[in-house]
Amino acid sequence: MVVRSKIEGTDHWLFVENIPDFNTPNESLREQEAQVIHQDYRITNSQIITDSLFILHSTMFFNEEKTLHIEVNGECIASQFVFYNSELKDKKAHTQGKHNIRYIPHFVKKYNIEGGYDINYFMILLSKPYYFHLINQNSRLHESFVENINNQVYSSFFDQDNYVTHDMFKAIFELINNKKQGDIKKLHIETKILELLMYQMEQLHDNTSTDYVTTSSDIFKIEKARKILDVNFTNPPTIKELSREVSLNEFKLKKTFKEYLDTTIYDYVTRIRMEKAKEYLLQENMNIYEIALKVGFKHPPAFSNAFRKYFGISPKEIR
Repeated sequence: MVVRSKIEGTDHWLFVENIPDFNTPNESLREQEAQVIHQDYRITNSQIITDSLFILHSTMFFNEEKTLHIEVNGECIASQFVFYNSELKDKKAHTQGKHNIRYIPHFVKKYNIEGGYDINYFMILLSKPYYFHLINQNSRLHESFVENINNQVYSSFFDQDNYVTHDMFKAIFELINNKKQGDIKKLHIETKILELLMYQMEQLHDNTSTDYVTTSSDIFKIEKARKILDVNFTNPPTIKELSREVSLNEFKLKKTFKEYLDTTIYDYVTRIRMEKAKEYLLQENMNIYEIALKVGFKHPPAFSNAFRKYFGISPKEIR
């Protein structure tokens, strides 16, 4: 299969890779990075390539809306993850993101990408033989999906992209930051790919997983709310004020925030306050009262109680 991508309106391809359909056990991994810096956008691509396997981690930022052109020639199974404003090289990063698994007999598609957002795109392309090497073709886990593969019909696991769980995020983080070498690295990569597929299939069969953010508009509004809280965590807006600022009613704001970020608005603010307080305690020459005020607490006892509840130790003990 051949996979390539470019920005619509430009002449050069961001990458072009030819991945054989057969799997050669002794084939070594190829790793490469490429960066494109333009006045309107910046893109960094990290790739891992071997027979039957192509992994792409792309970080993108566009000043204004652009169209991304992607082509896949030849049958493949794609496990795709998109994260907005989330650094995949930071283990403490938030797990907001969406994902899907797709069978692609031949694929030419254009994606409109809104400007002003950092986007992390993570994709695993597997040849059909390699996918069935990882997951038995007769497994009940993917019966309808396999039927579409056999009929060469473009198919997705989920009708709409589903939310990324913490376990998925952790597996991606470990795969991206894999420091192993040689055959051990290849084994680690295959293990993490299988782990990711397992989590995706598990979510497919989990009847409680059908609540997810349904539109890109919702995503950007939740991202806007998150940015507001990041800046104003010492004196955060009320739910009513926040809903007005991001143009979502209070019920939908709370519901989609919880689904997308896997935490409540209150707990999100608490997490920022506590992590900041820990940072100040370890690095800054400030007393407990000053730190309490700096992270939004008027009274040191209330701060100390919240800190102990969050970390299990008092502010004094962490020093």
